[in-house]
Amino acid sequence: MRVLVVDDERLMRAGLRLMVDGAAGITVVGEAADGAEAVAMTAALAPDVVLMDVRMPGVDGVEATRRLTATGAGARVVVLTAFATDDLLLEALRAGAVSFLLKDAPPEAVLAAVHDAAQGRGSFSPGVLARLVALAAEPDRRRVAVEDVAPSAPRPAGRLPQPPAAVTPREWEVGRLVAQGLSNAEIGAELFLGTTTVKTHVTRLFDKLHVTNRVQLAVRVLEHDAAG
Repeated sequence: MRVLVVDDERLMRAGLRLMVDGAAGITVVGEAADGAEAVAMTAALAPDVVLMDVRMPGVDGVEATRRLTATGAGARVVVLTAFATDDLLLEALRAGAVSFLLKDAPPEAVLAAVHDAAQGRGSFSPGVLARLVALAAEPDRRRVAVEDVAPSAPRPAGRLPQPPAAVTPREWEVGRLVAQGLSNAEIGAELFLGTTTVKTHVTRLFDKLHVTNRVQLAVRVLEHDAAG
């Protein structure tokens, strides 16, 4: 696996290179000091995975990830940051990152995240995925409260929002379990479905919601249910 390391701090880049280069079939093919350089080096070096810092001068990691996604680059982005606010987490995942790790993650977690990202799987520091799930129960702070415009009837207790248009109730049930971090096998056991059937539902959700991985799917599910 070819990895590009992106961080504005030289010592951090050196530490990441020392951590991952040569470990478990991983080769660091380059280092970038900001987001703009990361986009250019990704085009030139075609890494499989980009270890991306978020807070950098100029083009930050979120914008760089957004540009990589827009250009159709095949590299999967693993975000590394010292800060994990709700807004930053959602912005990074919306931009196309597949994983979100804190910089205090142990080396084995970073290596596992690189391997998972190369296979299109997401990895999160402890508590981050749980925070994503918790966001589903909170109002969307970025939209005007409905009651400020016109009061609406409260949602009956225990009733979840309807699925988006074109998504079946069973597909959305699968999507909600993906958002809780369950694997296909675990979803199958929960819903009494075969793993192949679960995979089919997940693939259809990718197509209908215009997402490319389970992390982006989880974000869409959580945002829809929070807004509903």
